[in-house]
Amino acid sequence: MNQDLTRLAFGALRSQPLRSGLTALGICIGIAAVVLLTAIGQGLRQFVLAEFTQFGTHLIAVNPGRNVTFGLSGALIHTLRPLTLDDAQALQRLSQVRAVVPVVQGNAEIEAASRSRRAMVIGVGSRMPEAWSMTVASGRFLPGGDLRSTTAQAVLGATLRRELFGSTNPLGRRIRIGGAPFRVVGVMAAKGRFLGFDLDDTVYVPAARALALFNREGLMEIDVLYAPEAGSEAVAGRIRRLLAARHGDEDFTVTTQDKMLATLDDILGILTAAVGALGGISLLVGAVGILTIMTIGVRERRTEIGLLRALGARTGQILRLFLTEAVLLSALGGAAGLVLGAGGAWLLQALVPALPVRVDWRFVLLAEALAAFIGLAAGLEPARRAARLDPVEALRAE
Repeated sequence: MNQDLTRLAFGALRSQPLRSGLTALGICIGIAAVVLLTAIGQGLRQFVLAEFTQFGTHLIAVNPGRNVTFGLSGALIHTLRPLTLDDAQALQRLSQVRAVVPVVQGNAEIEAASRSRRAMVIGVGSRMPEAWSMTVASGRFLPGGDLRSTTAQAVLGATLRRELFGSTNPLGRRIRIGGAPFRVVGVMAAKGRFLGFDLDDTVYVPAARALALFNREGLMEIDVLYAPEAGSEAVAGRIRRLLAARHGDEDFTVTTQDKMLATLDDILGILTAAVGALGGISLLVGAVGILTIMTIGVRERRTEIGLLRALGARTGQILRLFLTEAVLLSALGGAAGLVLGAGGAWLLQALVPALPVRVDWRFVLLAEALAAFIGLAAGLEPARRAARLDPVEALRAE
């Protein structure tokens, strides 16, 4: 009997192909919108999380000021006492701390022989490659020892090295940064961009030298790399206690990377759900379409319903027949929407490779299930109306 109901439902849909197609189109567009928008949302989520984890996952950022800054360099916040190189030196002595990187950032004109280029200048410590998961391609990084050393040595990013020296070996060559002379001791391997900052179009100098170069009193940030077996909150607690004792107050912000990533993940997850909900508006339109068409179909097929009842069809069978039609309409529209949405995501990724697009099949399956549920819900009332028709009155309708 279930096979007969399915054949009858398919036959009813095929008898009105234009009407059935237009009804399913609303569901198709809704499902396609949900798949495509959630694919873009998931892609952006993965992109942002990858951006924040490309420097490793065991970092704690200390910033001046009490406001939460999510560990981003460059936030100039007024404090009672700035973060200093002495603070960074003190943090190095904490247990389970593997490396400490003081950070000072600015922008200056870089000159080498007859070439010049304005680029980002980052003052750091000698442990920066380890803490930021970066690699020296040639030469060496800045010398270790006292963080207060003002040695005039520089390490070039991959892009800056190419722009200033071309194919010439820059090691040992002299450059001028903001008019001050420096000697190139190394070149970094390509790293790429981080939140809009091109780390390859950058020159790295000692933090103490950068403070003098940009006439700054304090550091913009101190990054702390801790041992993998250590708990981030435990290390963050030791950092707070040490700096509060040195400053006389907690006039700084300590941000653990896992807390920052958890917050970002929550925000981006909500964003993905929100854009998916926008696509769901089209599904509501499709549901209204199914409700309308099924209601019209019941009115037009009163004779057919009466004949089926006269031949012995029970009320429940009539109900299942019309519900099957509604579910088939929505399921077929949903399947077409899945193909359209996944194809659109693939095409968008092919046309705009820089745009992260990632189809989350959990949303795909949820969208298809939602389409079937919408068909069931929208077709319920028309199906009940059809099942309640009096067979004699239905046969007279002709």
